[in-house]
Amino acid sequence: MIEIAKDNLCVNQLIANKKEVIIVEGDMIVPDSKPDILNTICTSGVVCVYKKEVQEEKVRIDGNVNTYVMYLPDGTEEGVRGLNTSLDFSETIAVPNCHSGQQFMLRTKVKSIECKVINGRKIGIKATLEFDIQIFEQEEVEIIGDVPTDNGIQIRKEDIKVNSLVGTGSTKIYAKDTVPIEAIDQLAEILKTNVTLMNQDIKVSYNKVLTKSELAVKMMYLTEDNRIKTITYTIPAVGFVDIPNVTEENVCEVGYEIKNAIIKPNAQEEHSIYVEIELEVVCYVYEEKQISLIQDLYSPTEKLSMTQKQVVTMSGKQTRTETKQIQEKVNLSDMEGKSILDVDVSPVMLKEDKIHSKILYEGELQLQFLMMDSRNQITKQEAKIPFDYVLEDLQNGETLTTNEQIELASQDFILQDGGDVDCRIAMAIHTDMSRMANMNLIDQIEDEGEREEQDYSVMIYLVKEGDTLWNIAKRFGSTVEDIARTNGIENENLITPGQKLYIPRFVKMPVSHYG
Repeated sequence: MIEIAKDNLCVNQLIANKKEVIIVEGDMIVPDSKPDILNTICTSGVVCVYKKEVQEEKVRIDGNVNTYVMYLPDGTEEGVRGLNTSLDFSETIAVPNCHSGQQFMLRTKVKSIECKVINGRKIGIKATLEFDIQIFEQEEVEIIGDVPTDNGIQIRKEDIKVNSLVGTGSTKIYAKDTVPIEAIDQLAEILKTNVTLMNQDIKVSYNKVLTKSELAVKMMYLTEDNRIKTITYTIPAVGFVDIPNVTEENVCEVGYEIKNAIIKPNAQEEHSIYVEIELEVVCYVYEEKQISLIQDLYSPTEKLSMTQKQVVTMSGKQTRTETKQIQEKVNLSDMEGKSILDVDVSPVMLKEDKIHSKILYEGELQLQFLMMDSRNQITKQEAKIPFDYVLEDLQNGETLTTNEQIELASQDFILQDGGDVDCRIAMAIHTDMSRMANMNLIDQIEDEGEREEQDYSVMIYLVKEGDTLWNIAKRFGSTVEDIARTNGIENENLITPGQKLYIPRFVKMPVSHYG
């Protein structure tokens, strides 16, 4: 066996990158304390994942959708009422090539929640969820760093950059606060909720990754005197993830999951709403390494055999954030005497084109307007605003694996004459990018004795299609340098089919020793 030096490399192979849409359904009985339902107005909800697990060829996700239903009562003079329920789900999703022990990053989105009145005391709820699933496998691999060449061994290397995994970690954050409402408001019930993550940021210090963000909690509530009010409150969410040897030069990828959410009237304090949200933060840290990887080797004088294996890792890991400002007008019908009560904005990516140094995105903002008239009657209308944006200055953009998150930084809606609404929306679009690097690793090298003695000192060879100087030299027991020197070749990578080459035999020179 040839004595070789090996280096260690920790790779984090992306096993699966999959989006899956699931349907969660359930029925709700109206409590005796609430009036019958005539029809529903709107439904909102927060999805919580309290358990996720990688199994053989599948993943399992357990959680619930905390749902709020605003409805119009039947046969009363009351304006609107609200219901709250939780839909539990346990979903098993097929994911090829995954198995127990692999790491699981999950991002979850509520695409829509629909309600259907079954009868005056019962409604059916249907929630459509989107799971963005990423499965990783961590592996320590050994790379041959050096091979002794004093016995004439020829080595072909390639310099490549890879993202070596520094470490992974997670932490839990309990973001909770008492949200004050106006002192004149006697809170009756919560009609609608929405929770979004904003202003995500990270800082690295002392073997820790500091994750900072804000939870924007938007709540619509009903007062005892049948007024409808809306409030948005931000709660800081700060956590520390322990990862030894992390530095500011490393690339950190962070994922947030809501594990539990409680939003309810505060029983301990008047004129307030109690909010408690449990977050799990998962962090992966990478460093960029340039390695000189041996691609092939041979000896002109000895018969060598070697074992090889394929390893897939990441390279070019980076995160880009682009800010997109949108100012458009949409027209709503029948707006005479009405005002805008609330607007839900849902960004949806429709198309992604990767072209050389660019990635072109097309999407739309799906808007749901709630309007209220002078009699406190609420109606709903929908509109869409298309948008596009471009990521530029990329290297080989078509080979990148990407994952996008859209954060609504701000939104403002101004109702104008004729039903026109001036919409001003700012989005922060975070794009995680990397590419898969296939590494062919030489594992072991065995010396099986001398090569057969050749009966020539120089031979003539006609270059064939697909030939390289390396392959020719390896085949005939010569060296690239000797062939290039004998034939006056300046560029070792430039030979043409039909070209006549003189192939000299390799002659091992004795090693000189100086005293």
